[in-house]
Amino acid sequence: MDASAISFFGQPDQGSRRPFSAATRAGGLVFVSGHSAPHDPARGIHRGETPADEVRNALAHISGLLAEAGSSLGRVVQMTMLITDPADYAACNAEYVKHFPGGLPARHTARFGVPTQARVAFSCIALADTAEKDLQP
Repeated sequence: MDASAISFFGQPDQGSRRPFSAATRAGGLVFVSGHSAPHDPARGIHRGETPADEVRNALAHISGLLAEAGSSLGRVVQMTMLITDPADYAACNAEYVKHFPGGLPARHTARFGVPTQARVAFSCIALADTAEKDLQP
């Protein structure tokens, strides 16, 4: 891949309420937009019952986006965690650390409020070009 090229993943449809790509890859890095756990009750997909469930499901979603863009959770260098309720902070952290057994990336945490019922969302920056040893189970 040309180092100056930018690849877009999950581009929105024209006129979408969400005018951003799910992820972009450029300069050896993958940038993942903010995502909560998927929620589509019509298809039987629910964010989760607890903050920990939402963290687990959101990070699984992020992991899939990273894989599509040629990376993995094991290559994340910076993570942003967005939470709606500070009371969920400890429960979110307890689940979050389980997903980074090789070392915790730098992280920023902030409160957020968007038109959704999600309690937690994540965005991240990761190194591109997944090495097999970095893949998470």
